[in-house]
Amino acid sequence: MSVNAAHWDDDRGGAFTRAMEQDGLPFPRRFWAIIAISFGTALLVLDGAIANVALPTIARELGVNDGVVTNVVTVYQLVLVMVLLPFASVGDRIGHRRLYQIGQALFLVTSGLCFFASNLPILLVLRAGQALGAGMALSVSSAMLRQIYPAKSLGSGLGINSVIVASSSALAPTLGGYIVANMSWEWVFMAAAPLAVISLILGRALPDPVRRPLNPEWLSGVWSAVTMLLVIGGLQVATHGASHWPGTALCLLGVASAVMLVHRESRRSNPVVPVDLIRQPVIGLSALAAVTCFISSGALMLALPFRLEQTMGYSPDQVGLLLLPFPLTMLIIAPFAGWLSDRIAPTKLGVTGMGIAIVALFLMVIMPAQPGAFGIGWRLSLAALGFGLFFAPNSRLLIGRAPKDRAAAAGGLLSTSRLLGQTMAAVVVGILLSAGMGVGSTPLIIAAVLAIVAAGCSLARFRNARFARATGPQ
Repeated sequence: MSVNAAHWDDDRGGAFTRAMEQDGLPFPRRFWAIIAISFGTALLVLDGAIANVALPTIARELGVNDGVVTNVVTVYQLVLVMVLLPFASVGDRIGHRRLYQIGQALFLVTSGLCFFASNLPILLVLRAGQALGAGMALSVSSAMLRQIYPAKSLGSGLGINSVIVASSSALAPTLGGYIVANMSWEWVFMAAAPLAVISLILGRALPDPVRRPLNPEWLSGVWSAVTMLLVIGGLQVATHGASHWPGTALCLLGVASAVMLVHRESRRSNPVVPVDLIRQPVIGLSALAAVTCFISSGALMLALPFRLEQTMGYSPDQVGLLLLPFPLTMLIIAPFAGWLSDRIAPTKLGVTGMGIAIVALFLMVIMPAQPGAFGIGWRLSLAALGFGLFFAPNSRLLIGRAPKDRAAAAGGLLSTSRLLGQTMAAVVVGILLSAGMGVGSTPLIIAAVLAIVAAGCSLARFRNARFARATGPQ
């Protein structure tokens, strides 16, 4: 290595160390950075959920059947979960803000091109482009949150971010329905573009991009993406295909690939797949708890509409209103739970939350045949209270306990856990519906069992930490 190159690496390493030592951005820059990342988060969540309501219209306009048009959503989710971990590593090398804004710019361009999609294949390619841009931004957003907020306020910051996610998810179906009813369907994919413009304009307030002197890890990145493709794609094919065997074979191949990849990554100091973080009980158990909890909450919200409509006789528009207590309660609880997690042990909040969620889920299992709107609403609010008390504190532990130089990897792990949990929830409910067990209480029982697993992970994490303190150096 030349002297100039060595000096450049020293400069980059020193700049990165200085950036990691900062404890939050100063005001008023912090305020504008929070707005910038909030708009960025909103556009990513909104675009991921807004297309659902437009699928029947898209199928009719493009002349494809209902089963095929669901790929508009599936492709987006699949590409997103494939690229999160690889791009977290790229963000460490080129700078988090730089990758975040490149992703937003790519998202903006592909959103505009969706307006000119004349057939389904072109639309699917552009949706993959949108997901690629979203994956770039989402892979480093949690790491930037950790740089924006001081350590003592990280839980509050994650709580605010949870509000943005919940409110965007709640707004997406309504906004999508309005656009489809009053405009051409192409505008659905443009709805989030203004948020990208605002976030890019305010983006200079985000933490300065600092590059880490790391070598590119193309093999690990591509291997990780292909492994996710095999596992998630296999689950999708097994659930929705005419035969379960092709999808099952792909999924098993993906599991074998994951085992080999983890073995390779475990020998590296800065792995793309964060094996070094997962080995830490606090982070590994937090990630497992996140996956099981997202499956639990996702299964509840995916299966309950079928029960309300097919068993209790509610119309689709009534079902939408009956489900509102869940996201509305989450909007209130998420920031409060984040604020509390800065003051109360996150494990205490998480276990309490899971206890409440478990009670609420079993109350839904024994719910009367005709409980009425109030009977459904208070049970959903109770479940949302429990899940809300869990998500922000658990995320705080996962992000906050990782070394600062691995914050992007921890953020990618958190986002992957959420998407993997949501995908698995859809798979579980799809299998139960195919088996004729998705309308009754079975999905709720499974959701309750998974909530118990999440609570068990939190308790195991707490006991491990207490044991480590007791046996540590005196």
